[in-house]
Amino acid sequence: MTAAVLVRHGGPDALELRTDWPVPAVGPGRVLVRVTAAALNNTDVWTREGAYGLPGRPEAEAGWRGPLDFPRIQGGDIAGVVAAVAEDVSEEWTGRRVMVDPAFYADEHEDAPPVGLLGSEADGGFAAYVAVEAARLHDMSASPLSDEELAALPVAYGTAMGMLERARLRGGETVLVTGASGGVGLALVQLAAARGARVLALTSGSKAAELRDAGALATLDRDTDPDELVRQVRALAPEGLDAVADVAGGPWPERLLPTLREGARWVIAGAVAGPVVRFDLRRLYLHNLSLIGSSMHTRAHFAVLTELAATGGIRPRVAARFPLGELHAAQAEFRRGAHVGKIVVVP
Repeated sequence: MTAAVLVRHGGPDALELRTDWPVPAVGPGRVLVRVTAAALNNTDVWTREGAYGLPGRPEAEAGWRGPLDFPRIQGGDIAGVVAAVAEDVSEEWTGRRVMVDPAFYADEHEDAPPVGLLGSEADGGFAAYVAVEAARLHDMSASPLSDEELAALPVAYGTAMGMLERARLRGGETVLVTGASGGVGLALVQLAAARGARVLALTSGSKAAELRDAGALATLDRDTDPDELVRQVRALAPEGLDAVADVAGGPWPERLLPTLREGARWVIAGAVAGPVVRFDLRRLYLHNLSLIGSSMHTRAHFAVLTELAATGGIRPRVAARFPLGELHAAQAEFRRGAHVGKIVVVP
């Protein structure tokens, strides 16, 4: 089959496009999914580059959970059709259109934290076929979303759902979203607006219109002078922000922490603007703020997302489409950062 195979950490040349890769075997409890669409995420690029570091060694090459086994087929976002099932899996799954939960969980509880990811700890969807546990499947036969739209959901919208649930964001609250034009950022804008929150979106000025269309009450230009940006936030949220949903890190905690109200929450799930940050700890403890790390989603979070997907309650924006054979070009476009929404690859 055709597959994009990561053979080591490194640049784009570490990702080999193969046409002779074996179709994966279907072991007990598993199914074979014919991939109809997969989508790109920051984790694909960071995993290829080995950019996650290790405890005490931030410069070390590693995947997000540590050392990676090679070769590895990346791609955590998967939509497809079940092509075959193991003997202990119901034949009723065969031929069904599905979306795949990409997370590995610490235990069997609904609220168990994720401890791994398809495309990182096991092979993912940048291939014609992928073998996964039947428990990962979610039936999308009746969904009004296209396969490309379904593929845009699992990692980005799952991550966003996990962030909003862990931050306990409620309708009527004001939340600022950093990196709002990316996959997770746009998902945060859409999902937060859908639950009735007032969304302030931090992005580049050229992408403001798309974010307002997605539900943002106001947009803020990330290149604005820091003091002026703080003044703008305070004008839009005079009583202080209830929450910040941050996928960027870098300078934003230090600059924006003073704009939070008493008891507010800062939830973070990314560090694309820089992983090592500084801020005044006194602002954290004197104002009873909560700093929350959020890595992907739980089963309970993903169940809420799959209901939205099945009914069309949320519609992701597909920014660009590439054939799988042009994955290098797709990742280059992804890194350029000019898009709003998700970049999808189609085997």
